[in-house]
Amino acid sequence: MPAGPLRRVLRTRRKAIRRGSWIAGGLVVVLLLWNNGLHNIGSSTFAANDSCTPPEAVADPQPPELPGTDRADLPDPKTIEGRTTAYTRTGEIAPIDANPELSQRLPVTVKSSDGPEQTITDTSRILALNQNGGLAAAVVGLGLGCNIIGRDVATNISGLMPEAEDVPLVTQNGHELNAEAVLNLAPTVILTDTTIGPYDTQIQLRNAGVPVVFIPSSSEDGIHGVGDQIQAVGDALGLSELGERLAKRTDAEISQTIQAIGAEQAPPDAEDKPRTVFLYLRGSIYYWFGRGSGADTLIQGIGARDVATEVGFEGMSPTNSEALIKAAPDVIIVMTLGLESVGGLDRALELPGIRQTPAGKNRRIVDMSDYEVMSFGPRSASVLAALSTAIYDPEHSYQPEHGPEAVEKRVEEIREERAQDEGETE
Repeated sequence: MPAGPLRRVLRTRRKAIRRGSWIAGGLVVVLLLWNNGLHNIGSSTFAANDSCTPPEAVADPQPPELPGTDRADLPDPKTIEGRTTAYTRTGEIAPIDANPELSQRLPVTVKSSDGPEQTITDTSRILALNQNGGLAAAVVGLGLGCNIIGRDVATNISGLMPEAEDVPLVTQNGHELNAEAVLNLAPTVILTDTTIGPYDTQIQLRNAGVPVVFIPSSSEDGIHGVGDQIQAVGDALGLSELGERLAKRTDAEISQTIQAIGAEQAPPDAEDKPRTVFLYLRGSIYYWFGRGSGADTLIQGIGARDVATEVGFEGMSPTNSEALIKAAPDVIIVMTLGLESVGGLDRALELPGIRQTPAGKNRRIVDMSDYEVMSFGPRSASVLAALSTAIYDPEHSYQPEHGPEAVEKRVEEIREERAQDEGETE
């Protein structure tokens, strides 16, 4: 063969060999990435905050510890006097896995609980917004806490992840979404539910091109609906497997905590258990949380007598002094900000019927942060432990120097508003 054609053939063969080598090498890289879960072509899982450090991952259940007081040394819960504030020892949530991106499957299409299907391709900038902060807590538990870019008023990111910086508040007037504030953060996915709104704003955000997934509300099921809510959040973020694992861990922690309370704190005899009600205080009125409100599962979980269920009181609605006096609670559970909104313990006792109950006579009100007590999610076991200890063993209940920052800030605001209102009426 002439030299010219021969050289051309050899060059062609060398190019083919190099091309084949590049293709083979590329296939190896793709296979390695695929085997590590990084097969989400056209999607993104990278955290919005690269400097954020999540807590150390924990795979197995870690229920909170009770004080360990011998039950024989505990006081009669029906005769304890005075107010006790229940605090969880820590708000930190340990992720179920240190590397959630290896388990993530994106894009994912899920059906939002308000009807339409939503396709999520990018979880790098997450907003998880609802009334009690349970959705954001689930995101942290799934290992994507550093991807959260904004929060509702019930969520304290630096509390859930102590090494993380706080993020902007996107709600106003309590639980009202601010569409402009949300869109300015450029979220890639929004998880929410019907406890926050208005709905028109949520739809406006969806129409702006952001996937908005409504997670079924678990408030009616209380601690019994935590697992389903966590699983729904996991499914929406392409983390179904981790959602299942986190749900199992959380349910186990709740179950083990309930068992420990029954064995160590709650009176074994039904007649010795304190009659307990959960009141929602606001201004000069109060609502009774009844069966199906979620509060009933808390009362039952700590081994107290759930008076609302006994008398067949359903849901949440205003009640009157006659009904409350007839219920004769030994303990009244309230939210901390609700108690502050009526002017504190002394003024709460002046509300119709409260002073005439055994709890009122003993000034026995147990309060807990509005952002924790009904925040059904990965923290529920800690809530049960704190509430139970405040009711049965208040002497050994955890009492930090300062309460949750969001609660203390709002307490100061309420007091300032009240002082201003009282000054105007003088």
